[in-house]
Amino acid sequence: MLKILGPSQSHFCDGVSRRNFLQLGALAAGGLTLPQLLQAEAQSGLRKSNKAIIMVYLPGGPSHQDMFDLKEDAPSGIRGEFKSIATKVPGNRICEHLPMLAANWDKFAAIRTVIGKADDHSSFHCMTGRSQSKPQPSGGWPSLGAVVSKLQGSAAGVPPSVGCSGKESRPGFLGAACGPFVPSGPGASDMTLNGVTSARLDERKGLLAEFDRFRRDADRSGLMDGLDTFNRQAFEVVTSSRLVEALDTKKEDRKVADRYRGTDGNLLRDFLLARRLVEAGVRCVTLNFGGWDTHGKNFVTLKRQLPNFDIGMSALVHDLHERGMAGDVTVIAWGEFGRTPRINMDAGRDHWSRVSCALLAGGGMKTGQMIGKTDRQAGEASERPVHIGEVFATLYQRMGIDTQQTTITDLGGRPQYLVDLEHHPISELV
Repeated sequence: MLKILGPSQSHFCDGVSRRNFLQLGALAAGGLTLPQLLQAEAQSGLRKSNKAIIMVYLPGGPSHQDMFDLKEDAPSGIRGEFKSIATKVPGNRICEHLPMLAANWDKFAAIRTVIGKADDHSSFHCMTGRSQSKPQPSGGWPSLGAVVSKLQGSAAGVPPSVGCSGKESRPGFLGAACGPFVPSGPGASDMTLNGVTSARLDERKGLLAEFDRFRRDADRSGLMDGLDTFNRQAFEVVTSSRLVEALDTKKEDRKVADRYRGTDGNLLRDFLLARRLVEAGVRCVTLNFGGWDTHGKNFVTLKRQLPNFDIGMSALVHDLHERGMAGDVTVIAWGEFGRTPRINMDAGRDHWSRVSCALLAGGGMKTGQMIGKTDRQAGEASERPVHIGEVFATLYQRMGIDTQQTTITDLGGRPQYLVDLEHHPISELV
């Protein structure tokens, strides 16, 4: 807990008000104080990594054969309305409504043969890498962000996992302490700090002024010189404004922010926010983009959504490369399943779980390629099917986590591997 109290007439002998004394209370972790937790993290090697993951979840299930796996030679009623265009990498072609991705394809890789999902409008598969058709441990499987939170902890005074568009990233059996910080919408209450609501935190001049005043008093009195290293780090964590600064996209350089402006001129805020959060030290950021459940008017919807997806993903990955972060930050965009090869009577495509796609970038991966091939109708994986467990093994490996060795303990005290041991990182990428 953090207590920053009002002025008092009573002072310590060094001149610091007793009521302004910083209290780093016991946390719900077996009685450990924040300084002790920081010390434990340091001893275990946590808090030293700059690696992070940004997951762009495409709710509803994007049409893979209208994005990265166009079948222009397929029969009428299957091939779709869009044309393919050449990318920067010879032999790799993608949808005509993704020209910015095409121009920078050396920084991206698409998997055209993702398998292991189900016909279910749930983010479960994308967030956990697990199948819902198999029995789960009590409490349920934890999400990627929860696992990263558990294994690697927080860094730089910011939460380890942030859910920009809702609590899709569930903690499962790891418990609420490993759940995501949700800064907006229904999660506005997550922004409460000692009674300071998100509205007041957004107008945080008074709170930061109190922090600054306390810091000046502490430095002048020599209090900070009296704290050991981990007490000092704890002080920085609980008084840090890094998260608040990262969430304030209005502070972004205008020229950079303009890269994230959609076709209507509005800011694609969550893409920009994701970059700002990982830059501030957040390890896992999840965001939702668009609505892809195109049972009707598939092509009308995609003509509207694909250009903005193109802008947001391109701007995000461009920024990561420009800031020298592309080797550390892995980006993945995908949805819960693909769409049917055959176009229905409403000019839409229905649910199709047999195969779907994923777009990846960064993380020091081998980009500029297409992985896997589907049959003539884009209905089945004909070459190199990639299971969702392999995707997750790759994401964890990019974070420096060995899925063949690392386990987490479930509510029954049993060690659980992060993915099934039969699944390994995707060799084509790593």
